[in-house]
Amino acid sequence: MNAQTPNIGDSQPAKRPQIKQLDDVAVNRIAAGEVVERPASAVKELIENALDAGATRIELCVKDGGKTLIRVTDDGHGIPAQDLPLALSRHATSKIDGSDLLNIHTFGFRGEALPSMAAVGRMTITSRVAGEDAAQIVVDGGAMGAVTPAALSKGTVVELRNLFYATPARLKFLRTDRAEMGAISDVVKKLAMAEPYVGFTIRDLSRDDTGRVTFRADAQTGDMFDALSGRLRAILGAEFADNALPIDAEREGITLTGYAALPTYSRGNSISQYLFVNGRPVRDKLLVGALRGAYSDFLSRDRHPVVALFLELEPTKVDVNVHPAKAEVRFRDPGLARGLIVSALKHALADAGHRASTTVANATLGAFQPERTDRPVYQMDRPSLGAMRASYQAQAPGFAETQAVYSRVDVVEPVAAEPVDQQLGAARGQVHENYIIAQTKDGMVIVDQHAAHERLVYEKLKKQMAENGVAAQALLIPEIVEMSDADAATLLTHADALSKLGLTLEPFGAGAIAVRETPAILGEVNAEAMVRDILDELDDLGDTQLVADKIEAVLSRVACHGSIRSGRWMRADEMNALLREMEATPHSGQCNHGRPTYVELKLADIERLFGRK
Repeated sequence: MNAQTPNIGDSQPAKRPQIKQLDDVAVNRIAAGEVVERPASAVKELIENALDAGATRIELCVKDGGKTLIRVTDDGHGIPAQDLPLALSRHATSKIDGSDLLNIHTFGFRGEALPSMAAVGRMTITSRVAGEDAAQIVVDGGAMGAVTPAALSKGTVVELRNLFYATPARLKFLRTDRAEMGAISDVVKKLAMAEPYVGFTIRDLSRDDTGRVTFRADAQTGDMFDALSGRLRAILGAEFADNALPIDAEREGITLTGYAALPTYSRGNSISQYLFVNGRPVRDKLLVGALRGAYSDFLSRDRHPVVALFLELEPTKVDVNVHPAKAEVRFRDPGLARGLIVSALKHALADAGHRASTTVANATLGAFQPERTDRPVYQMDRPSLGAMRASYQAQAPGFAETQAVYSRVDVVEPVAAEPVDQQLGAARGQVHENYIIAQTKDGMVIVDQHAAHERLVYEKLKKQMAENGVAAQALLIPEIVEMSDADAATLLTHADALSKLGLTLEPFGAGAIAVRETPAILGEVNAEAMVRDILDELDDLGDTQLVADKIEAVLSRVACHGSIRSGRWMRADEMNALLREMEATPHSGQCNHGRPTYVELKLADIERLFGRK
């Protein structure tokens, strides 16, 4: 062997790493990375603890977006002095006994939140149980002090200072104080929605020790729906409360309550969708998909409904132990939960009839620009309705003269007077050969004749399709689509539902399916592309609405071409017939894309435009 060649046998082996048990401080800091992602996460855990303790009033004090101080004060049942050290130990909890991790009736159950926060910040817990003296314990970066006497009248105060000071690298990933404060407010508001009988206050101490109240929601009273409506009005605003439909449905042990807004009160994103499972705010793709399915017939894909919905079911039927943040859940029967949401919302929207949101009228009024004047406006007494009608008849010109005048303008006076006490009133004219002007008992209505009739035709077509089914066209040569065994099995579990929509799928050996029929109304389609799109939707949402959406899109186009066109002159009886049909047809308050078909203006609002009020 060459002397310069190293002797492989003499080389020293690399040092083998040893397995070591991490100390409690390191374990808690690792856990904090999962449980306490940012100040808002700590706020969520502390307020949920207060709610589990039976609190009726909760105050949150925050400084510098929660980075410097988070203090939660509650009036709950408190923690006994001897249990304070145990409360700061990992996996110590009063909420479960560990025998059944699926039967969870509280927000917290892991016993990780307090020790995790105490490991990365400076925590002080002061608490008093009824009939005992108050006590306090301090933990600094995981180092626990002794329990000492304290002064407190009731409940618990948890103070967390200098969050992440023990793990400074985490501080670099936090956003600005304003952004963190916004995230904290969002967390508190969601929890406040789920607990309308509990009072919540947020106080920002960033400028001084007194601070300023940035959010306040007083405890509500009354029955559940009244309390929830009051709480949602305080959080989401009066407009949502005025344009939301109450939801109350039950199916096989699952109840759904809450409020869902009209389609014309929609948003450009989904951030105003608040979903709760057993009082726990969640973001679940199954539930989001159910919302989209319920509103698919009323909103275009770039619009999103506004809802606050609460699912309640036996804890054993839903797994909340999916993720440490507990924002995701897994249903034992996802189809049951989804079906309940879709059917309940569709039923509520159908019951709303032709109703459109009040924001449509408000936007219309805002578009008017009445002349501003500082001079006093002469006000004359308003005559009675009968006196006004008599006056109008006395001033009315002869029929020939009327025809001569109105033949030169886009207004048509009704031949026969219709009663104005009907919901959409009586037609009084047509302007620009597209907009019907109707007089109601206490105002006026402006109807987009094309949009309104398009919705009416669309509803008729849907009814006919529901009664007669979706016609299918057989492919001359079945199209074979290759895919994984798992994807094929997923598709075939939905084969019956797809068959009712005219799409017939059959197994074709391992890892393939055969498309035998497609919906006739769609004409020539790319079957493979459709199948793969359905698979993507099933993977994303747990269910598919794609075929139904495509069919309804075709029906919508047919309705558009078959409806009264803009620019068509209408007789008075035609206009009134359209109004009556709108009143009798569900969903006629919005067109097929969620836009309003009519605007209603109250007489008081009109008078305000002219300076009468």
